Amino acid sequence: MATWKRDAASGLIVLVPLLLTLFVVYWIYSQIANFGLLGAIEPPALRVALAVVVFVGLVFAVGYLMRTAVGSVGEAYIDDAINRLPGLRVVYNASKMGVETVLAGGSGEFQKPVKIETWDGLRMTAFKTGKSTDDGREIVFIPTSPNITTGFVVEAKPEDIEDLDESTEDALTRVLSAGFGEAHEKDLEELVD
Repeated sequence: MATWKRDAASGLIVLVPLLLTLFVVYWIYSQIANFGLLGAIEPPALRVALAVVVFVGLVFAVGYLMRTAVGSVGEAYIDDAINRLPGLRVVYNASKMGVETVLAGGSGEFQKPVKIETWDGLRMTAFKTGKSTDDGREIVFIPTSPNITTGFVVEAKPEDIEDLDESTEDALTRVLSAGFGEAHEKDLEELVD
């Protein structure tokens, strides 16, 4: 009886993420294919290809513009305008900071996963930010599970931070999967039995 449970769990572990990914890709494709101005272009695959080419071109054009003085002034103007809008400024600033952190990398320390002891005997996965306070504490980000875009910013003593011997991807997988991201076949068997 345990064998069929293990087989079913293994099948679900493979198929559910695959189906969700395909659904998201299909949804994005549908949204682009039905986008207003592109609606007259046939077939839909050509609409999507054109939208992707235009978007990639726009990304590179804006990126090139940002290396100039005009780009810096434009970015400052956009930041100022959006920061005057109460609801949108939170979303804009959070997404901008997230993209800057991921793409620019900052000092490179943000990507380093660590464990910190938050309460007596309770350890949590966190990520170094590369910043520290005036009194020498390191600032780390503790993401929540399964939504890693929210979490806690904590000031911790360096001796309370334990470096992990794992990749950032492994640590993020564990957090995103609510702790099940490291399940190997042996662990899966114990989970199902």
